[in-house]
Amino acid sequence: MLEFFSVNNIAFTILGYPMSYIEFIGTILYLWSVWLIARKQMLTWPVGIVSVVLYMALFYQIRLYSDTLEQVYYLGASVYGWWRWNASRRGTGKVGDFRYSSRRSLIMVLAVTIAVSFVIGAFMSRVHILFPTLFPEKASFPYWDALTTIASFTAMWLLAQKRIESWYYWIAVDVIGIGLYYVKGVRFIALLYVILLGMAINGLISWNKTSKTPEDLAC
Repeated sequence: MLEFFSVNNIAFTILGYPMSYIEFIGTILYLWSVWLIARKQMLTWPVGIVSVVLYMALFYQIRLYSDTLEQVYYLGASVYGWWRWNASRRGTGKVGDFRYSSRRSLIMVLAVTIAVSFVIGAFMSRVHILFPTLFPEKASFPYWDALTTIASFTAMWLLAQKRIESWYYWIAVDVIGIGLYYVKGVRFIALLYVILLGMAINGLISWNKTSKTPEDLAC
């Protein structure tokens, strides 16, 4: 059974890229979870959790330990989001209101996201100097890479809070991701981000259509 989830267990090859079962299933479940959350379906959280666990196992096997730890955050955020959405449904039978945050919150969250991204980007730009044994090569696009990571964390937290602006963060992450992965020659992942960009735009439109007005973004 465990062999099925090995990265060496190849399902098929696409454009010369060997696709393992664990990566294929994890990707399909992830795309499904995005499709579900765009429609405000509670099922998005358990589906997303399974996807996160699969990606965690995948990254661990290929020794991408930072990405493995990143999945730990997504796992916690997904569990919290599932609890948060379910708690709001108990009293009314509905998932709850989906709306924008106040103007003050919008500015504060954006400022923190940019500031933390800059700090981490600055650190990663020098990590090959600070820890040459662990990181013998200079990081590629450290600031953009840091921004996509921190913005993804922000977006996930906002999704759990049912905040519409979460989709703007996902759109920004996807646009940057397309450029980064295309330049680095990882065309398959770049294509995946194109699909995610379309789904994020659809999610934004869907949430805007069925949500309350942002109350003029009052403070």
